[in-house]
Amino acid sequence: MRPTPRAETTFPVNTPAASQVFTTVLSQGPLARLEVARRAGLSPAAVTKAVRPLIEAGYLVEGADDEARPALGRPANLVRVDGGRALFIGVKVTGDEIIAVLTDLCCRIRVARRVPLPDRAPKAVLASIADLVQDLSTEAADVPVLGLGIAVSGDVDRTEGAVRYSPFLDWHDVPLAELAAMTTGLPVTVDNDVRALTVAEQWFGAGAGLSDFAVVTVGAGIGCGLVVHGRAVAGAHGVAGEIGHVTVDPDGPLCHCGNRGCVEAIAGEAAIVRRIEEITGVELADAAEALTLARRGVAGAREVYARAGEAIGRGIATVANLLGPERVIISGEGLAAYDLFAEQIRDAFVAAAFGSAAQCDVQTRPLPFEEWARGAAATAIQSFIRADI
Repeated sequence: MRPTPRAETTFPVNTPAASQVFTTVLSQGPLARLEVARRAGLSPAAVTKAVRPLIEAGYLVEGADDEARPALGRPANLVRVDGGRALFIGVKVTGDEIIAVLTDLCCRIRVARRVPLPDRAPKAVLASIADLVQDLSTEAADVPVLGLGIAVSGDVDRTEGAVRYSPFLDWHDVPLAELAAMTTGLPVTVDNDVRALTVAEQWFGAGAGLSDFAVVTVGAGIGCGLVVHGRAVAGAHGVAGEIGHVTVDPDGPLCHCGNRGCVEAIAGEAAIVRRIEEITGVELADAAEALTLARRGVAGAREVYARAGEAIGRGIATVANLLGPERVIISGEGLAAYDLFAEQIRDAFVAAAFGSAAQCDVQTRPLPFEEWARGAAATAIQSFIRADI
């Protein structure tokens, strides 16, 4: 199945300078050429060399901006990305549903879809993804769809396009990029879902313009995406930023990773539900019911959330102590309970952060799963335009 005829499958100028110029304009534009050079750290001549073929291919456009007219002289010519030049599809796979979006080249969502996931087997998931790609591609009309990004929780090797281990899907060593490419006919990028969200935040969200920041997600799992010196970091084996498996209580509960007292074993939604059931004797269907009990003041339930907040705060402090980010952005579906553990997160972070690391700007940013799917589309755009990943 080839959802949309494509005139090209590679970026017209696949060099580091071209991708740097394009990324700068994409995330910070429209910009004058001299400003592109300054922000990209390139010479004006290098920018001109990179811009010319991108304009000829229709990926960049340049024109006068009447609103930016100086006091004297002609209006400034600004370079911007033509968002309608190409489309991309992003998919976020959770334990019980798939969320997919169709975005333009500027990663603006045009259409979003959600479907339930009754069967977590790779074959069933691939079939659902293929159906969603087909559905979204019909919305593309004559604009080419140039890539598919898939975001999955767990240990994901982006270079190999493989899901090494996803606890919520119970997947082991699934060559997802290869299988999805065969199924959809599109170039496919597969990445950890938190890292994908981090790319979107770096380009278009609360991390835009920052050299060093982290995204910490709370919910079914505890994840962390890192940007260091302007680059998203995956590490040599693709597991950089796994603060969910930082031990904060050596005598704490057993984690699915085999260790005890991990942040996720204390603050993950399943861990919270399990602990509240133990304390109250009440059988709970899901995290929403646990949250309801805590807000009703049921004895012991609020304390479970408080302990979760302490674990998250200590995990964030570990990131701050090791990397010294300018900002930590907290997101994820677990923010529904933020009022129950916000104080504990802050107190534990300040207590465990060393010296000036405590000055790190910690922000909360609730984002629906459509934004995570958008992050998957951002990784597909990133793979398309960059020669060095």
